[in-house]
Amino acid sequence: MDTIASFFSFITTPVSWVIVQFHTVYGAIFGPDTGWAWGLSIVSLVVLIRICLIPLFVKQIKSTRNMQVLQPKMKAIQERYKNDKQRQSEEMMKLYKETGTNPLSSCLPILAQSPFFFALYHVLSSIASGKTIGVINQSLLDSARQAHIFGAPLAAKFTDSADKVASLDATQISVRVVTAIMIVLMSASQFYTQRQLMTKNVDLTVKTPYMQQQKMLMYIFPLIFMVMGINFPVGVLVYWLTTNVWTMGQQMYVINQNPTPGSKAQDQYLQRLLKGITTHNEVRSKRRRNIVSAIVAKGPDRNDNERKFINSLSKSGLVAQADGTVIKGEALPEGESHATKRQQPKRQPKSKRHTGGGQQPASKTSGTKPSDDAADAADAAPKTSLQKNEEPKDSQPKQPPRKNGSGGARAKAGARKGQQRPKHPTKK
Repeated sequence: MDTIASFFSFITTPVSWVIVQFHTVYGAIFGPDTGWAWGLSIVSLVVLIRICLIPLFVKQIKSTRNMQVLQPKMKAIQERYKNDKQRQSEEMMKLYKETGTNPLSSCLPILAQSPFFFALYHVLSSIASGKTIGVINQSLLDSARQAHIFGAPLAAKFTDSADKVASLDATQISVRVVTAIMIVLMSASQFYTQRQLMTKNVDLTVKTPYMQQQKMLMYIFPLIFMVMGINFPVGVLVYWLTTNVWTMGQQMYVINQNPTPGSKAQDQYLQRLLKGITTHNEVRSKRRRNIVSAIVAKGPDRNDNERKFINSLSKSGLVAQADGTVIKGEALPEGESHATKRQQPKRQPKSKRHTGGGQQPASKTSGTKPSDDAADAADAAPKTSLQKNEEPKDSQPKQPPRKNGSGGARAKAGARKGQQRPKHPTKK
């Protein structure tokens, strides 16, 4: 660790200068030799660095989302060119170039912080050894060695011996208790930050190896920081705990205000947005109007959360417009215009169909329907049960005789059944 820190010794002078400037301000309030003055100087250094790294954090968020979206395509390329590693790499680079995705963007904030982290480690190690460094002269060095944070010296470590801790005017027990608590808090904040990213801000409809990899890192990173933390001075633990808390708060803000599409956080955000719109019957900010406009523009490509949001608006009597505003009205299904719907003929009740309430065609064999005038005239004509049928008998179609079980023709009503006796030839 000391070798790595000495590699970044070129930046120790700027880091020490920033700490001294903050110490001048806080020393006037809390006293120059107090742990509050030096501890808050380190916290302010972290805040200043993280504010400068906000553009890189934005790139990290965009890169992480693009990587999640590209995972199915990347998996398809791997399966298609699994026997040709060179072609596989070329297709991957082509995909990154087309979508404007940089896989290294997710690591940019950590890489950008590394020089400041090791420079601070180098400064605190020199303070523990009693050596001046950067702009920290002998008087500032003596002041920093006297500073204690909850009874632990600023430059003490968990692994320091009792004699070394005693030279800093402290006890080994107090140093180990304070450093152990800070290490646990540092690892817990790292775990929670990664966990809220995996459980709330990931598209749950996409199941890829990338998600499994992130899940493994959620458990591995806290263990790494816990093992490395026992070799960090108290001042470095303050630095790393502060940057973890900053990252956690920054990520919570991004998840609540700009969640990943298809994630649980997006569902929660749209529910809050729906509540605000239905309460005021309008979209009250420009940023929210842009979000509603983007959802409307997606059309049938909306995810489940967005379709649920549009349907809930419709149930409330509101319709989202292309410009992100809402109006009162009844929302029609997607793809259906506001033109008049074609009216289907009403089906007659079952009782009317059985009693012949509907008009039958004039001729079943003609294949054409009667005209409306003829139907109206038929309805207007009086119908009585005593009216005779004027149709001649010959015009009625003759039914073929049905045969009974014995093979003969069925007898007419009133006639004797069976074979009849022939008449006598003399009787006519």
